Amino acid sequence: MSIADAILLFVAGFLSGVVNAIAGGGTFLTFGAMTLIGLPPIVANATSSITQFPGYVTSSLAYAKEIKADWREAALLGVISLVGGLGGALLLLSLDNPSFRSLVPWLLLAATVIFAAGPYLKPKTLHAETPVSPLGLAGQFATSIYGGFFGAGMGIMMLAVLGLTKGGDYHRLNALKNFLAVVIAAVAIVVFASGDVVGWPQAAVMVPAGALGGWSGVWAARRVPQPVIRALVVAVGAALTVYYFVTG
Repeated sequence: MSIADAILLFVAGFLSGVVNAIAGGGTFLTFGAMTLIGLPPIVANATSSITQFPGYVTSSLAYAKEIKADWREAALLGVISLVGGLGGALLLLSLDNPSFRSLVPWLLLAATVIFAAGPYLKPKTLHAETPVSPLGLAGQFATSIYGGFFGAGMGIMMLAVLGLTKGGDYHRLNALKNFLAVVIAAVAIVVFASGDVVGWPQAAVMVPAGALGGWSGVWAARRVPQPVIRALVVAVGAALTVYYFVTG
C-alpha cells in the first residue's frame, strides 16, 4: 500500500464517517476507494464491513435507552438477523472474485436506488406502534442476508421494513435498526476474518478515519443540508455503478 493509497483510504474513511452521521451511504465511499487501489471486490466488501462497524456500535450506545425499552423485540430480531447475516456472509465466501465482480454493478444499482428512495421509505412517526408482524420478521431475515452479503443500503431497508410492519416512533425504530446493524456486521466480520478475506492494513487506516469522520459529521449535520449530502452519495453510487457496468 503506497502513501497515496493510504491517503485516499483515509479520506474515504473520513468522508464515510461524515456522510453516515448525516445521511448514511458511507459504504459507497469505502468500497469504491478500496476497489480503486486494486483490492479484489470480495476483500473490499469484507473490509468495508469492518470500517462501518464502529459507527454502528456508537450509534447503538447512543440509543441504549430506546433499545432497552424494546429489548424483547430487539432480542428476537437480533437472533433472526444473526442467522441471516451469517447466511449472507457465508454466501459471499462461497463465490470467487470474478463471480462476485459480475454481481457488483447490480448490487450497487440496487443500493443506489434504495438510498435515493430513502426519504420516501422512512417510517411515519404518526403510525401506532404494534408488535412486529410475521411479515416483518421475514423482511428482516431477508434484509440481514443482504446485509451480510453486501451491506450498502441495509439501514434504509431495515427502517422501511420496521416502519411498514411495526410502525411507531422514528427514533425507537432507528434504535432497533442500529442494534440489528451491529449484529449483522459483527457476525459478518467474524466470518470474513476466519475466511481470510479482510484487508487488515487498509482497515487499520480507515477505521480511525471513519471514527473521526463520524465525530465531525455531527458538526457538519448542523450546517450542511441533508439533501446535499444525500445527492453527493447518490452521485457516487451512480458513478460506481456505471464504472462497474462499463468495465465488467
